[in-house]
Amino acid sequence: MARFNLLLLIAVLATALLLVHTQYRSRQLFTELERVNAESHRLEVEFDRLQVDKRAQATPLRVEKLAKEQLKMATTTPAITLYVRQDGSVIPAVVSPVAPVPAGGAPKKGH
Repeated sequence: MARFNLLLLIAVLATALLLVHTQYRSRQLFTELERVNAESHRLEVEFDRLQVDKRAQATPLRVEKLAKEQLKMATTTPAITLYVRQDGSVIPAVVSPVAPVPAGGAPKKGH
């Protein structure tokens, strides 16, 4: 009977130690979960802020201003539009009544 009581005592102690360890691990995991949730919330707020910044940076007026100032681009008009054919030749979008300029420079006078 004494051995049985000793065996039960050891089983109870082992169970108690296992319970303490399980509670400790549970608290550690809960703390980690709260930390990760806080980080997740911080990242969501940061993402929302970046989305707002992205929308502000991509407004058509801002893009057009940057294109004109930094890239020296101009708004397209028929006068500056050229079309490229499949054979590689280039034709203007609007044919002007002015005589074509030779490849070497200004048009010749008197001819």
